[in-house]
Amino acid sequence: MKKDITCREDVVQLVNLFYTKVKADELLFPVFKHVDWPRHLPTMYDFWSGLLLGDGSYQGNPFQKHKWLAIDSAHFTRWLSLFKATVEECYEGDKADEAMARASTIADVFQNKMGLKKP
Repeated sequence: MKKDITCREDVVQLVNLFYTKVKADELLFPVFKHVDWPRHLPTMYDFWSGLLLGDGSYQGNPFQKHKWLAIDSAHFTRWLSLFKATVEECYEGDKADEAMARASTIADVFQNKMGLKKP
């Protein structure tokens, strides 16, 4: 039986596993190939810890960082698919479900703000 996401260490594991998949993905890797990973990953730990654990560790506006990327709905579909697959591989429970729901909402909001049609 899998456990739920209950602490920052769980979030760190989730984020690291997810971005390992992103770096290996032929559609998403070109978008992320210039990312400064040692700087980016702690920000992602804070972002997801803030959303899921309510620890207030993230301060920022994630959309502002992404609005200029050359991406389309296919990128969001793949991102969401990889994220949900990573959650489902490692976790189950209320917080795992919340993580997937929040990722779906983020993808929807970003696509809407970018004027992209959802598939």
